[in-house]
Amino acid sequence: MKPIFGRGPSLQLRLFLAILLSASLMLADSRLGAFANIRYLLNSAVAPLQYAANLPREMLDVLRGQFSSHQRLLTENKALKRDLLVMKSNVLLLDQLQQENQRLRSLLGSPFVRDERKMVAEVMAVDSDPYSYQVMINKGRVDGVYEGQPVINDKGIVGQVSYVGAHNSRVLLLIDPTNAIPVQVVRNDIRVIATGGGRNHQILLEHVPSSTDIKKGDLLVSSGLGGRYPEGYPVARVTSFSFDNKRPFAQITAKATVQFDRLRYLLLVWPTDRVKMSTEPAVTEAAPAPLVAPVVAPVTTTTTTAPVVPASNKVNHANQ
Repeated sequence: MKPIFGRGPSLQLRLFLAILLSASLMLADSRLGAFANIRYLLNSAVAPLQYAANLPREMLDVLRGQFSSHQRLLTENKALKRDLLVMKSNVLLLDQLQQENQRLRSLLGSPFVRDERKMVAEVMAVDSDPYSYQVMINKGRVDGVYEGQPVINDKGIVGQVSYVGAHNSRVLLLIDPTNAIPVQVVRNDIRVIATGGGRNHQILLEHVPSSTDIKKGDLLVSSGLGGRYPEGYPVARVTSFSFDNKRPFAQITAKATVQFDRLRYLLLVWPTDRVKMSTEPAVTEAAPAPLVAPVVAPVTTTTTTAPVVPASNKVNHANQ
């Protein structure tokens, strides 16, 4: 008797076809970027869920602030006023030193002028992958964020933007093993390349000869080479220097100045050249108006607007 339902392909053949289809899709995505737009749309669709997941913490912060005692608020207000007075006096001195430094650099013909634009961003999520060190922030393409943009906080350089969505972005932290940054020693201006150690806030200095004048306790700052990170921001402090006669290079480790396990508020930095590009007049040609209006940053050092950056920029993890 003939069965009612015909027998389909064997389970082994189905498994082989599924594996072949999966491998083809992964190859097309990694080599051709066929699903970049789909990932962008999915990221934009998931963004409301991320904001919704972040909403309870914001509500708890509001409730905690509402139930703070009046006396405690008065005490904190007095302390903040005293700190503000001290900070204002320091800013007066800083402005004077900055003007003097700019005059000296102009005299020496140096092109470096510190007038970057900055925008405050908040950390929304942390990557749970133990081999990847990334965080998600609440600023995206509509805010003028671009791939490869440097990110800092009050302690120093945090990393660079590795992916930009419509309303959020992903930041590759400085301690990630795939991240690198050109640095220099403050004490003697020696320039080296620092890479992420991947654990314990560790930074590694690679391909440094054993005769190099680097000591324990030396402060490393960004050198500005490569054009990715601005010059002069703290990166790490050397914790150990050792060498073996059997090896051509010394083993140097440093500890990052930023506490990556306590990140919450970050600063997105637009370097000087991008700030100038965003302020240049473009009325000589009938160029189409931008689709998204620039957003004014909550905390900025200049009054320029956010630059519009093409979406095709790719992050160079070696920082050139």
